[in-house]
Amino acid sequence: MSSNEDLFRKVIAHAKEYGFIFQSSEIYDGLSAVYDYGQNGTELKNNIKDYWWRSMVQHHENIVGIDAAIFMHPTVWKASGHLEAFNDPMIDNKDSKKRYRADVLIEDHCQKIENKIHKEIKKAAKRFGDDFDEAMFAATHPRVIKYREQIQEIKDRLYKAMDDEDLEGIKTLIETLEIVCPVSGSRNWTDVRQFNLMFSTQLGSLAEGSNTIYLRPETAQGIFVNYLNVQKTGRMKIPFGIAQIGKAFRNEIVARQFIFRMREFEQMEMQFFVRPGTEKEWFEYWKEERMKWHFAMGIPREYYRLYEHEKLAHYANAAFDVEFKFPIGFKELEGIHSRTDFDLSAHQETSGRKIQYFDPEINKSYVPFVVETSIGLDRTFLAILSHAYREEKLEDGSERILMRIPPFLAPIKAAIFPLVAKNGLPEKAREIMDQLKYDFMCHYEEKDSIGRRYRRHDAIGTPYCITVDHQTMEDNTVTIRERDTMKQDRVSIEKIHRIIADRLKIGKD
Repeated sequence: MSSNEDLFRKVIAHAKEYGFIFQSSEIYDGLSAVYDYGQNGTELKNNIKDYWWRSMVQHHENIVGIDAAIFMHPTVWKASGHLEAFNDPMIDNKDSKKRYRADVLIEDHCQKIENKIHKEIKKAAKRFGDDFDEAMFAATHPRVIKYREQIQEIKDRLYKAMDDEDLEGIKTLIETLEIVCPVSGSRNWTDVRQFNLMFSTQLGSLAEGSNTIYLRPETAQGIFVNYLNVQKTGRMKIPFGIAQIGKAFRNEIVARQFIFRMREFEQMEMQFFVRPGTEKEWFEYWKEERMKWHFAMGIPREYYRLYEHEKLAHYANAAFDVEFKFPIGFKELEGIHSRTDFDLSAHQETSGRKIQYFDPEINKSYVPFVVETSIGLDRTFLAILSHAYREEKLEDGSERILMRIPPFLAPIKAAIFPLVAKNGLPEKAREIMDQLKYDFMCHYEEKDSIGRRYRRHDAIGTPYCITVDHQTMEDNTVTIRERDTMKQDRVSIEKIHRIIADRLKIGKD
């Protein structure tokens, strides 16, 4: 097992042990690729949502938020193209009986070639030291050039087969590349088949007389069908945005990698409506804004990279992914897409309703173009959790597990401990708790030794622990311990609020 796989397993185990994430319906042996958020996970999740919502809606005068229903008229999904085109190409290995997304198998093969390029660059950097010019090396080294050409050829064949819906061509490519099943190691593949990812259900009291409707596979369409309502009632002027946080559902045939890919998940999306011809300019603006949002969490920049789509969706004229370095490798965290006027035009045509904006500046009506930012809440949660996990060896030889969650996102901001559960210390600790709990999520605890209580809150990610002892009763001071450094200071009770508030500023780690 690689060190990254080992880390991922530890993060998953830690998430359960400390109340972040539980397997759904665990007492009935669970439900595959469905998870419940525990007490600490719910707080962290809510803090991420609040951070996103404030940055999008509160900090922008021209962006408003909605909360659209999960159930929508089935014609919505016909207009959006989901009924016909929301499919994944799947292939089975006959020996392992495992099912895979065919395009992902091919993309993983390309990544292995990409890893060879990184190895060549790393070796050369070590050999040449400070004189190394990475760009020049990558552009001129024969092996690197050969690897790049291989990757491009594979992607060209894959994208053409996907565009042509040539399932046989996709299988031929898998066979040509001699891709093996990661479980069985064999190349005994079935044909490639398409699977629609939408969950269907019935609306009505009697199943036989009901209409088929779908659980939404994305939240964006709830924004598009409400464009007119929001624009008119909010008297919104272009450019403006509509934001939403909500659940979406996909019947993932291959659901794996913990909460990275689930059947029920949550999205944080903002659709920004602009005048046609200005979309590229706004696309660049939102790329920059979204990266600032990520960097403000204090996670090092090298954990992020921007990936430009070579193969664009039918509705897009530009697309980038924000990828994060998870323990399972660099994977998509957020999509930033220039969606043109595809969605609003499709709903205008299908519904027969005029979905246009009269622009007084140019004295013209048009269907707005859209720039989308769409981030997975669960994936952001996993990114924060996996980066935060640390195993530290201390000077005295002992070890601790530390969750270095950005303090402003931490589930609990301060834990208040009476040194002993007598002599008026619990009552004094409760007084401090009552002073802080209206502004910060706090936790009161008196069980176990102080050392064990510290360790528990290190593992949860609590930035501060406050201990009330006998000296507190004499001079109104407490010991305040900082999570990352374990530094302890003696401070007066009236200073606690300011110390915590200062640490919780966004961008301060």
